[in-house]
Order: sequence, then C-alpha cells, then structure tokens
Amino acid sequence: MDKYIGKRLDGRYEIREIIGVGGMAYVYKAYDNVDDRIVAVKILKDEYLRNEEFSRRFKNESKAIAILSHPNIVRVSDVSFGDNLQYIVMEYIDGITLKEYIEQQKVLPWKEVVYFITQILQALQHAHDKGIVHQDVKPQNILLLADGTIKMTDFGIARFSRASAPQPSEQGDKAIGSVHYISPEQARAEVTDEKSDIYSVGVMMYEMLTGKLPFESNNAVSVAIMQMQNEPERPQSINPDIPDGLEEITLKAMQKDPHKRYQSAAEMLYDIDEFKENPSIRFEYKYFSDPKDDTEHYRESFNRIRSEAMDTKIAGLHAEIEENKKKGPPVIPILAGIAGALILVSIVIFAIYFITGFIAPSATPAENISVPNLVGKNYETEVANNTDLAAKFVIKINQEYSDKAAGTIIRQYPLAGKEVKVKTELTLYISRGEQLVTIPTIKEGESKDSAVNKLKAAGFQVNMVPTNSDTVEKGCVVRISPEAGAKKPKNSTVTLYISNGPEPEETTEVPDVTGEAQADAIKKLSDKGFYVDSAAIKTVNHPSYSAGTVVSQSPSGGESATSGSEVKLVVSSGYKDVDVNVHMPSVSSTVDVEVYVDGSLWDSESSVLPSGSPTIGYTFTENSSSYKVTVRLSPSGESDFETYAEFEIDGERGTVKSEKYYAYTEPSSLASATTTTLPDEEETSEEESE
Repeated sequence: MDKYIGKRLDGRYEIREIIGVGGMAYVYKAYDNVDDRIVAVKILKDEYLRNEEFSRRFKNESKAIAILSHPNIVRVSDVSFGDNLQYIVMEYIDGITLKEYIEQQKVLPWKEVVYFITQILQALQHAHDKGIVHQDVKPQNILLLADGTIKMTDFGIARFSRASAPQPSEQGDKAIGSVHYISPEQARAEVTDEKSDIYSVGVMMYEMLTGKLPFESNNAVSVAIMQMQNEPERPQSINPDIPDGLEEITLKAMQKDPHKRYQSAAEMLYDIDEFKENPSIRFEYKYFSDPKDDTEHYRESFNRIRSEAMDTKIAGLHAEIEENKKKGPPVIPILAGIAGALILVSIVIFAIYFITGFIAPSATPAENISVPNLVGKNYETEVANNTDLAAKFVIKINQEYSDKAAGTIIRQYPLAGKEVKVKTELTLYISRGEQLVTIPTIKEGESKDSAVNKLKAAGFQVNMVPTNSDTVEKGCVVRISPEAGAKKPKNSTVTLYISNGPEPEETTEVPDVTGEAQADAIKKLSDKGFYVDSAAIKTVNHPSYSAGTVVSQSPSGGESATSGSEVKLVVSSGYKDVDVNVHMPSVSSTVDVEVYVDGSLWDSESSVLPSGSPTIGYTFTENSSSYKVTVRLSPSGESDFETYAEFEIDGERGTVKSEKYYAYTEPSSLASATTTTLPDEEETSEEESE
C-alpha cells in the first residue's frame, strides 16, 4: 500500500488515492479539511529529495504556476518544501489527459481541434506575457474536462524568460521536454523561447488532425534527429478532410527555423480566428521548388495584413501586369538582363573566394579551456578577485532572488566542464537572498475575501484561524499576524484571524468522539458548533487504537462548552510502543552504553555496572512500522564502542521480531575474565520466541 494514502499532510490534507505518476512526482487526490474541498497534491518522489536538479525543477513549477491566473491553467493553492517532504497543492481536475482522449478518438474533427488549440494558445499567451516559457507542451500535460475545457499543467521545466536572456538547456547536451514534441532548437540544446512552445503546439495539432505523430521511431535519439532535419509528411496526404487553411497553420507552427514560425501565440490565434470565420480561407503559405537543389522551402508569399493604400498599389500592379501580357513579353531584353546578372554574380563569388581562400592568412584555432564549477561559491570572496578567471573569461553578472544566501552563485552558463574558447562570456547568476515583501495593509473589519486576495497578490500564503469577536462582523478580519508593514519572505505564510461573531453565552454538550475516525470526529464536532484546529491535533502511539482513530479529546465527551470553542484531539498513529529488555554481560567493571535507532543515537548511559543491574529496559515510541535498535558497549571512559546487541522491531504489532547478542570483551586490566557472553548468542526470531 502507498505510504501516503490515509495520511494527513501538515494536519490538513488527507491523502485518499493516487491519480497519477510522473517522472519525478506522484499526484494524489486529497481532502482539504480547512477549506472543505477536494484538491490534487503533487509530492516529489523520495529519491529526488536530495537531488538539487529535481528539487529545483519542483520548486520552479510552484513558482511558475503561482504567478499565473488563467482559466486554462491549473491553479496552485499551497506549497511545502520541507527536508523530508516537498509537495504542491493544486485544484483537482476531474477529467482525462488530452493524450488519452486522442488515443481514444484516433483522429479528431477539425472543429474540435480548433476548439482545443484556441484554449491552449490563450493559456500559453498568458504564460508568455508573464515571462514564462513552458518548454514541455504535450497532450500528456494537458487535462480535458467533460465540458471540453482545457487545463494546462506540469510547469516543472518551465523557464522564466524575463529573469535573464533566453539560454540553452541547463542540462548541457540533454534536450528539454518530451522528444516527440520538442522543437529543433530544444533537440540541439540551443536557445529556447516562446517560439519553442509554438512548435510543440503545431506537433499536437498535427497529431490531432492525422491521428499520428509527425516523427516516430523506437529510438528517442532518432526522433530528435528527425525533429532537427526531416520535414513531416503533409497532413492532407494522411487525412484529405483537413481544410487547406488549417494545414497551413499547422505547418507554419512546425517550421524548423524559429523565425519562420508564428512569433507569438497571439499571432497564431489571429490566423485561427480568421480560419474560424472562413474555413475555406487559404493563407498563401505555399511550398515551391528550387531548381538548383530540388529541395522544398517554405515561404509566406505575401503579408495578409495590409493597409488600404497597399491594397490599392497591389491592384494597380496587377492591372499593369495584365496590360503587359496583352502586348507580349520583351523576351530578348529579359534574357540579356538575366545573363548579365549571372555573370556579375559569378565574378563577385570568384573574387570573394580568391580573397578569403588565397590571400587571407589561415587563422590558428584558439585553444579550448574547460569551464570551472563556480556554483555554490560566494562571488565576492571567492570569484570577484580571481585574476586567472578574469584572464580566461568575460564575466557577466545577473542577480535574482532565491533561497540561497545572498552573494552565492546559484547557477552558471556555460555549464561546468564544457570546453570553450578563451574569453568566452561566462554568465553567473548570483543570489540576492530571499525576496522580502511588505505585508499589505488590511484593516479590522475588512472582508475575508478582500484580505485573502491582497495577501495572495503580494505573494503570501494565507492561513485562516476563526476567532470570536464582539466588535467585528462574522466573516471579517479581526487581526493579522505578522502585522501590516512587516517584511516577510515571498511565499511565507500570513495568518488571518477571522471573526466567528460574538462568543455565544449558551453552552452545548460536547459529543464523545473517542474511538472514531479523525475525519468523522471533526465533522461531528463541527456539526455541533465546535472548532478543531487540524494543525494542533496530536499523534501518539496506542496499543489498541488503529491509525487515525481519536484516542482522547479535551473537553471530554459529555462536558458542556461554549459553542464555537475549540476541542483538542489526540489521534492514534497506528503504531505501538515497544519494550526491549537488554541482558547485560556478566562483568565486574562498569561500561558506557549507547543505544541507536536506525543508525541515529537515541540514548546513552555512563558507568553502568552490569552485575548490579543485569537487565536494562527501554521503551521505544517510534512512528514506524519497522526499525532496528542497536546497543553498543565500551569500558567506562573509553571511546572504543562495539556492537553488543541488535533488535528488529515491528512498530505496528509492538513486538521484537528478532534479537541477536555479540560477545563483549572486558579489558584484562579491569578483570581476570577476558570474554563474557550470554548463554544464547545466536539470533532468535519472534516466531522462535513464541
């Protein structure tokens, strides 16, 4: 069973079921018992918690989505980046991925394609306007609701394009994104910007219209090479029902050269809007053949957006051409002109070749040098005065806020280890420390929604705590902590105390919820008008109550308390305390004892005389289903500890699964006996002991 299902994160999010698995995270369906709603919780996999790259991506995703507010982008409501658990809380979308829908339908009607692509482009334009490039646009990262609404998600490798100039992948030679949808520049690990997302949208359009991907192979590298070099098969040759205009839009979005693509999502939307108004439109984006190399090129034959004056000039030009046709073409002058032009071009090319190939001296290639790793160093103390570094590179400095100490180099480009020429520009991104934001002014009596919107707009997370007030209307702000005007790190939490109205004079009998599941207990107490602070719920080991069951409450069931007051709960962890008796060796000298749980020091004692107390008892209260206890001994005052006993513990059953003792050697200077052991040195299991 998944270790998170049935657990509560930070006393608030009850994990119910797993709904998705990605490359670096699991996605769960959960219940938010503070806001009383279903949410999606994305938890970074344990194996990536200590991986700086994956952790950075995960935090980057939360930062990216947090500044976006669009109906076609999944909303984020909470984040947590602890040492042992990192998660993002998002709105729960009850739907399927666009990829699943495409696989079900095979080929989508073109009207449906236009409907989906319009929403995707609107979401991307919003992200691009905020300076965010998604870099992994694909149908697997797009959720589809039953009503046809699109929701974009998974901004794990998104880049903040306005934080610095567009740059190659921070993974060196590895392409960013999914290989079937990446742009040619991503496949080459070159500069990426908004036009890379446009290419990916074109690939998705191609797939929806034809039922197949433009480039497919069993080898990911082969697909990447095709993205860089091959032209796709024309969509109409696969599906003749595709309108001309929609095929033109698709192929223009998929141009290898970013300059020949749509330059923005808004520009592509303009063509789609024109197509929707007139599905028989042709944009005059046509293929033509070059007789010299017989390769196909793609061009835009004329600009559709013209002024009335330009239209008049073009109409006049057409009339002049028609008049010349009647008179007959001046063949000889034209041929003479072409011949003269070809001769002139040949002379110029020969001259350039002669000058560059024979006269100019051959340049000696500059010696390559390896880029050093400067990430993690302090710029002022370790880099700024490094004359050797200054002689080899042109240092460029960019500063940005981060959770690293101010002055720390948080990344660099080119990456460490890359071979470059002397005097190559080396860009260092230096931390300015955490971004401090001023808490906005929120007045007493201000509405809850207004206060929450102000705080979120300023970049804070909000925690709301109900409280009674005789002067503030119910649902309005009583006070704020920290106070307005204080400076706090961006994304930190500000607490709003919301009025529950005057404290009622009447008292109510508190229901007994002992033995009930935590969620049921909270609901029963809430129905009776009592408040439970989920963050204040205590968890304890208990010998008979299962996990998540209420062990005790305060006030107790049956007592009278003011309606709206708080009831504190103590809930079972599902584990049991375990008593372990350690049989000490029969020696005459004192020993020092160290006890470890799963390798961490748990307890220690000095100058224990085993002959005086042959058995030492310990009680372990670990919240774990299985753990190991190790007892080590050393002559008093010495540091030569050696393992004496090992115990395997079953925390769920509250028993010792197995135990094993080792011989303890008493120093000859302290006793005549050199070695003492217990009668049973062999390992015993729980089953054998039973």
